[in-house]
Amino acid sequence: MFGIFNDNFPPVLDGVGVTAQNYAYWLHEKGCDVSVVTPYAPNSKEIIEAAKYPIHRYMSIPIPFRPPYRYGLPYMDCSFMYQWRKMQFDLVHAHCPFTSGHLAYRAAKRQHIPMVATFHSKYRQDFEHNVPCKPIVDYMVKYIINFFEKADEVWIPLPAVEETLREYGYKGHVEVVENGNDFSVSTQQIEIMRANMREELGVMQSETMLLYVGQHIWEKNIGLILDSLARIKEQPFQLYMVGMGYAVREIKQKIKELGIAHKVTLLGQIHDRERLKHIYAAADLFVFPSLYDTCGLVIREAAAMRTPSLLLAESTAATAVTDGIDGFVSVNSAQEYAQQIVRLMENPNVLKQVGQKASNTISRSWENVLEEVILRYKDIQSSYNLRHGIIIP
Repeated sequence: MFGIFNDNFPPVLDGVGVTAQNYAYWLHEKGCDVSVVTPYAPNSKEIIEAAKYPIHRYMSIPIPFRPPYRYGLPYMDCSFMYQWRKMQFDLVHAHCPFTSGHLAYRAAKRQHIPMVATFHSKYRQDFEHNVPCKPIVDYMVKYIINFFEKADEVWIPLPAVEETLREYGYKGHVEVVENGNDFSVSTQQIEIMRANMREELGVMQSETMLLYVGQHIWEKNIGLILDSLARIKEQPFQLYMVGMGYAVREIKQKIKELGIAHKVTLLGQIHDRERLKHIYAAADLFVFPSLYDTCGLVIREAAAMRTPSLLLAESTAATAVTDGIDGFVSVNSAQEYAQQIVRLMENPNVLKQVGQKASNTISRSWENVLEEVILRYKDIQSSYNLRHGIIIP
C-alpha cells in the first residue's frame, strides 16, 4: 500500500492539498492500494464518505491567524494511534515536513520501507511572517532541511525549485516530478462555460475579466495586483478573487482605500471544483504575481481552461512559461504590471492565442502524472530493497 501524507487535505484547499488528493485518487484509479494520513478538519465527513480509499484523520487544532490551516496532534489521539500501529505500507510519500511528514518517516523507519518527500513550499517566508526573530527562523528552516535529508528521494515540481532548496541548505539529490491538473474539457465546452459564468457574474462583453485564485495572504503579492489596478481603474475590467486567508479583512480595506471596490469582487473559498472550472473558463487573464510559490498549481489549472497567466520574471512559477508564447511575464513593479494588463486588454486575440498555447504546453493531466509516479514508486522500492538486502517473496 502507498501512503499519502500531508498536513492538509480537502475540505482544506490549497495547491498542496489538491495535489495530495489527486495523488490518492489516481493511485486508486490505477489499481494501487492507497491511504491518506492527514489532520482532522471540520466538515470533512462528506469527503471521507465520498472517497474510494481510506482517509485516516488525527486530532488537530486551528493555527492562529492562518485559517483554515490546522496543527496536527496525532500522538494525543488514542484512537488514531491505535489504527496507526496496524497500518502497513510499501512506500510512504510525505507532501509536508511537519506532523504528517514525521508520521511518514516513523512508518518508513519502523516498517523498513522507502520514504519520498516533495518540497512544495517556500517555508522561510511563512516562518518570517509569524516569527520576528531571524535565529529562530534559521533554526526552523534547518529543521525542515533535516527532514528532507532523511528521505530516500526528494521531489520538486519544477527545476527552478532546486535553487530554493539549495538556499535552505539541502545538499542531496533531487528529482523533478511535475504537478498536473484535474480540468479537461473541449474548446466548445469552454466557450459555453465562459458565456454562462460571465453572465452569472455580471461581466459585460466589453469588459476584461481578471482572475486570482489562491490564499489571501500578503506573501502572494496581492498588494501588487491591487496597486496595479488602482493605476488603471478607468479601464473596462473586473477582477474576481477566489480563496481565503489571514489577510482578507486587510485586502478589503485596501480595496476601499484605493477606490477600486466597484472593480474587485471577493468570491471566498470555492470547494466545488466544477464551479471553479467555470470561473477559470470565464476569465481572460489570470493575474499571479506571487514570488512565494514554488510551482503555482493554479497557473496550470488556468491554462487547462485556456486562460493565460501574467507572472513576475523573478518568480519560480514564471520558469514554466515563455513570455508571449504560453504566458506573460512582467517585472516586479505595479506600474509595469498595470501597463502590461492594459496592453493585453487591448489585444484580446493575443490573450486567446496564448491561452490556447498554454493549454498545450503547461497543462498536464493528473492521470498522466500519476502514471509516471507509479513507475517511479516501483523503481524506488526496488532500489531500496536492493540497498538493504530485502528479498520480497
